[in-house]
Amino acid sequence: MPEVDEMGPIDYLCVEFPAGSMDGTAFPLLVDLVDRHIIRILDIALIRKDADGKVFALEESEFDINGLDAFHGAASGLLDGEDLREAGEVLAPGAAAVLLIYENTWAAPLARRLRLNGAQLVASGRIPVQALLAALDDTEPQYAAKER
Repeated sequence: MPEVDEMGPIDYLCVEFPAGSMDGTAFPLLVDLVDRHIIRILDIALIRKDADGKVFALEESEFDINGLDAFHGAASGLLDGEDLREAGEVLAPGAAAVLLIYENTWAAPLARRLRLNGAQLVASGRIPVQALLAALDDTEPQYAAKER
């Protein structure tokens, strides 16, 4: 693992798959991001919530079944039981989820330079695409038809 001072920003995500919808077709795109050194996977976990609301982590051997076979050995233990429980609270019964902690390696040189200059990240967030589209719709000029 590189020195902390050399690392890019670290993000996490939890992607929910409704029951029966995890077909693995999106995961090659994740592998592509890793192969192109855009991100680096720091930890990955697969969880499922049963119909009774019980949340459990799936074994790495089940990654193959769910299209995550390229990520064998990527689990590092950064995600712990508490993380899995918290993620499970937001899942619908019957759903599965992939939890991912990753480094934005594309941003490492910028992040390093900012740290060397004494800068620090004071806020971060995500804007859902649907919210962005709605905001853009709200800002479209409203032209009133003028009669001459």
